[in-house]
Amino acid sequence: MFGRTDLSCGACGAVVGGVIVTERLVLRPYAARDRATIVAHIADAEVMRYLNPVPTDADVDAMIERQNGYLATLGYCFWSVEVRATGAMIGVCGLKPGTAGGSLDGAVEIGWRFGRDHWGQGFAREAAQASLDWGFATLPVDRVGAITVAANVRSWTLMERIGMVRDPDGDFDHPSVPDDSPLKRHITYWKVRS
Repeated sequence: MFGRTDLSCGACGAVVGGVIVTERLVLRPYAARDRATIVAHIADAEVMRYLNPVPTDADVDAMIERQNGYLATLGYCFWSVEVRATGAMIGVCGLKPGTAGGSLDGAVEIGWRFGRDHWGQGFAREAAQASLDWGFATLPVDRVGAITVAANVRSWTLMERIGMVRDPDGDFDHPSVPDDSPLKRHITYWKVRS
């Protein structure tokens, strides 16, 4: 499913049967059982604080379809993240085509969103590092980008912890955010292949 299911890289774990397996997590394609967890996460105002307004049920279905489409055509997406020990889906993390009209247009973008009850446990870092390592081991890219709003300190400090570097020249007004929103201005980070 990812093109090279035999891939094994020490930092990102092994890719087996179309999933990335780390010490504590499994990053895998979306399953029908994930929908309720995704809806619960996006219904949490604190989880969505720095993201676009809370999506509708139709938006959730479209997001899942879009990510599954990326996986089918590109071999990567924002995967469902589950805890290996319990099988509980705790968030999403992975790679996708960069936001059109933004600083990552035409590039590969890394991103994540986790349920609040799983913050502060290192899950986001583990999943993000595995996604980044997988991307550089598998995709013909020299760099991977990430975006957020400056106020989202948790997100941009994670970007820095996984080795990404701020690119102030890449900051931009997000095209899908209303002009009067405090979330309009986005900052950009890049990780270059080493």
